[in-house]
Amino acid sequence: MKTKEHTRQVRDTVVEKFKAGVGYKKISQALNISRSTVQAIILKWKEYQTTANLPRPGRPSKLSSRTRRKLIRDAAKRPMITLDELQRSTAEVGESVHRTTISRTLHKSGLYERVARRKPFLKDIHKKSRLKFATRHLGDTPNMWKKVLWSDETKIELFGHNAKRYVWRKSNTAHHPEHTIPTVKHGGGSIMVWACFSSAGTGKMVKIDGKMDGAKYRTILEENLLESAQDLRLGRRFIFQQDNDPKHKAKSTMELFTNKRIQVLEWPSQSPDLNPIDNLWKELKTAVHKRSPSNLTELELFCKEEWARISVSRCAKLIETYPKRLAAVIGAKGGATK
Repeated sequence: MKTKEHTRQVRDTVVEKFKAGVGYKKISQALNISRSTVQAIILKWKEYQTTANLPRPGRPSKLSSRTRRKLIRDAAKRPMITLDELQRSTAEVGESVHRTTISRTLHKSGLYERVARRKPFLKDIHKKSRLKFATRHLGDTPNMWKKVLWSDETKIELFGHNAKRYVWRKSNTAHHPEHTIPTVKHGGGSIMVWACFSSAGTGKMVKIDGKMDGAKYRTILEENLLESAQDLRLGRRFIFQQDNDPKHKAKSTMELFTNKRIQVLEWPSQSPDLNPIDNLWKELKTAVHKRSPSNLTELELFCKEEWARISVSRCAKLIETYPKRLAAVIGAKGGATK
């Protein structure tokens, strides 16, 4: 327990006696204070040349050092723990504090509340496949990637965005598995669209009416794939990229590619981060929502208009930097990247 502070007069007397050559023991006996206190007063005087109280850092912490360590440990082990849960845990040990006090404590240790990134759930088999793909193609020439026609489907919402979940994390750890939310494809949405692009610019965009099935997907390809490749001047030897959705890999779909003599890029499952069209989807949705479409007809119109407005230089830049994506997957040992 903290003892009462000695007066300035007592501290000055200790120093005066010390200057006069009196030893610690005799000073302690003369003033009836402990020898350790005498030593502390003299050491402070030697360092600061004063016996006055020095400026203090501020109000003492409401949390004990033990509780602070527990908060940091809990947030590090369970990144998705909420402030309410942490607040209850401190109250259980008799230290009731405000949520902002807990936040400040975690901030001092480098932990900040951030929105959890949504990432595809990756099994070990997915990671091995992604690592194999990245390793195999890391040395491919820029001209090879310029021949690729990238494709995908996405949902475009009319209003709002998906709910956010916050996590406690340090800088540059946004994509660690414990800081992300596993997702599955197309959890609903206002409209679904299919589109493609290459380093030469954006290709066709098609709104998908109703539920997508193999027949509908093949119709989209027959009506838009070769025309897009021709518009982008990719030549007959272009390479088509698609993910491993069952509709994409169906026997009839693969026969279509064979009959049309279209080379298909072998693709690792659960790898939207390897498809540069994912960047264009984010930019498209931002541009469309800025225009505030009021109905589905406007939503479709704005999507097609904004897709056509994406510059060739933007598309070319995404393909030019593609080797960095492969290097990131290798660095993550097949795990999720940006």
